[in-house]
Amino acid sequence: MDTPDLVTKAVTPLIEPILDEMDFELVDIEYLSEHGRWVLRIFVDKEGGMTVADCARVSREVGDLIDVKDHIPHEYVLEVSSPGLNRPLKKEKDILWAIGRKVKVKMGRPLKGRRNFTGYLRSFQDSTLYLEVENNLVALPWGHVAKANLVYEFDN
Repeated sequence: MDTPDLVTKAVTPLIEPILDEMDFELVDIEYLSEHGRWVLRIFVDKEGGMTVADCARVSREVGDLIDVKDHIPHEYVLEVSSPGLNRPLKKEKDILWAIGRKVKVKMGRPLKGRRNFTGYLRSFQDSTLYLEVENNLVALPWGHVAKANLVYEFDN
């Protein structure tokens, strides 16, 4: 099993209960080849934010388990990180948390002639994101969203 989707699908249910027990939230997992090496990148968050020590602790806890279960049949690098300022919005609870905040949404296929929308998330109802873009409310079906991220706004 070494295709990126298969690895992330196998690793997610393996580590999520452990992270929950440690009071961490699994935000996202990436498995990709970078500069000739495979990288398993796990994005984790917690109330109040992550520290370097938190990332190291998660890495120790889940690294051995992933290796023992042998879901990755070749050498790889494990990276544990916070989701950062441009946090990905993957789950319904992420979307609900982001209401009122600025987000960037990339659609899987064009809607009204465009794929990229940046604006304020006003609501999420019936599997539809309602985004205020340039003073217009745009309805974006969640099932057609390829990627959604928080857009961090710096205070002046």
